[in-house]
This record gives sequence, structure tokens and C-alpha cells, in this order.
Amino acid sequence: MLPRCSECSRTHWYPRALCPFCFSDKVAWHDSSGRGTVYSYTVMRRSRPVYAVAYVALEEGPAMMSNIIGCDVDAIRIGMAVQVVFHTAGNGTLVPMFKPVN
Repeated sequence: MLPRCSECSRTHWYPRALCPFCFSDKVAWHDSSGRGTVYSYTVMRRSRPVYAVAYVALEEGPAMMSNIIGCDVDAIRIGMAVQVVFHTAGNGTLVPMFKPVN
């Protein structure tokens, strides 16, 4: 789900009380496709295990920073289609991450 302004109809990320585009307080949550493309990324090679962090441009418009999982980090490319998956953090919180679309 993503927040969308009822006044200007624009979707934004991260969630906030006022629309960052028109400053309306008429913001509501709407279903998201969960699909996007890699806008930019970096691979953390000094870490063990090695992992990738990326900005993912969502189909709905906004970009969000997350991890790319489920593939070899050397296979990640800008423009690669990805789909959201949710992983449970140590405290039980669901964390959105992205995997390549096959």
C-alpha cells in the first residue's frame, strides 16, 4: 500500500501527514502493484554476506530505497524489473525488499 493525495492524485513515499506536492491533508492509503524497476544501486562487497541496496522506481511513481534479494548481486542492472517481497525483521516487523521478476 502507498499513500496518495485525494486533492492532486499523486502517490508519494515515504508516508507523511501532508501531501509533499500540494500540502493537502487529504492523504489516504491505496493498493500498490508491488512492481518497479531498479533506478540505481550499489553492492556492499566488504560486508559478509555481500548485499545490494537500490532505489526502486515503483510503477505508481515514487522511488524507495530497499534491498535487492534473490539473485546474484552481479546480475543486478539499472532498469531491471523487480517485485516486492516482505521479510520479517528480528523484532517481527515486515520489511519490503525486492527480487527480480523472472
